[in-house]
Amino acid sequence: MRAIWSGAITFGLVNVPVKLYSATEDHDVELHQVHDKDGGRIRYQRRCEICGEIVEYEHIDKAYADEDDTIVLTKEDLASIPQEQDREISVVEFVPSDQVDPMLFERSYYLEPTGKTTKAYVLLRRTLEKTDRTAIVEFALRQKTRLAALRVRGDVLLLQTLLWPDEIRSASFPALDKRVRISAKELQLSASLVKSFSGDFDPSAFRDEYQEELRSLIEAKRRAGEALDTEETFGADAEAGSGSGDAEVIDLMEGLKQSVQKSRAAKKRGKGRGGAGSGSRSGSGSGSGAGSAKSGGSGSRSGSGSSRRRKKGA
Repeated sequence: MRAIWSGAITFGLVNVPVKLYSATEDHDVELHQVHDKDGGRIRYQRRCEICGEIVEYEHIDKAYADEDDTIVLTKEDLASIPQEQDREISVVEFVPSDQVDPMLFERSYYLEPTGKTTKAYVLLRRTLEKTDRTAIVEFALRQKTRLAALRVRGDVLLLQTLLWPDEIRSASFPALDKRVRISAKELQLSASLVKSFSGDFDPSAFRDEYQEELRSLIEAKRRAGEALDTEETFGADAEAGSGSGDAEVIDLMEGLKQSVQKSRAAKKRGKGRGGAGSGSRSGSGSGSGAGSAKSGGSGSRSGSGSSRRRKKGA
């Protein structure tokens, strides 16, 4: 695993140096969109709906749109917003673990101790275990302030980012307002049924049968000689044959790579707009990249899921 963040957990005068690692990964088979006639890779263009031109990634800004107005936000505008750069996971409070609604959990991260000694890390872990408490913390990840729950999983401290309160929808179903009469006999029979299915939860006992069948199908078609040559169908060079460069067709990941490369080049020059750094920030990470794709039209949205991680040479 590769650390995506480093800093320290702080509460009171205690400081626990840690590194942050993503605790989960997607196991779905990656599928691309292709032409049914010849198997050629389908790619999407970032085309402006006003002038009709294909727009290079460096010339794409973001915008907020409602029914009446569209507010364009440049890279300089976004860079002017104060952004959290703190390298601390600050404990706000310790709460009973059963008070944290699992519905609030978003993403999970492992915390690895990085100090000269693990004593402070182990002390915090054991304290949380003994008191059956969860630490509610705030920290900055990718320039955004996050709310998270810090708890224990085995011998490791686990950080789980939480949704903000206004991101949770309320459930209001008129049908549940009606009074329903449940007899004691019905309740007893229902309880007996639940008891007959009772057991201890073991995640390893369950399988993603769809993904297993999908992999089997792919291998069966490969053995049957139905595989196409990737270089011929996806192209050895996406830009080959474009001639004048007026039809540059690249997917989201390629756009992100180019954005990072151009940002680094701008930093080396040491001149230019102050947005050189912000361009890197707005283009880094999957969240910001997805936002850029959304502003580029529905075609970009439909293509981002099918080509998230493009193979080299594809």
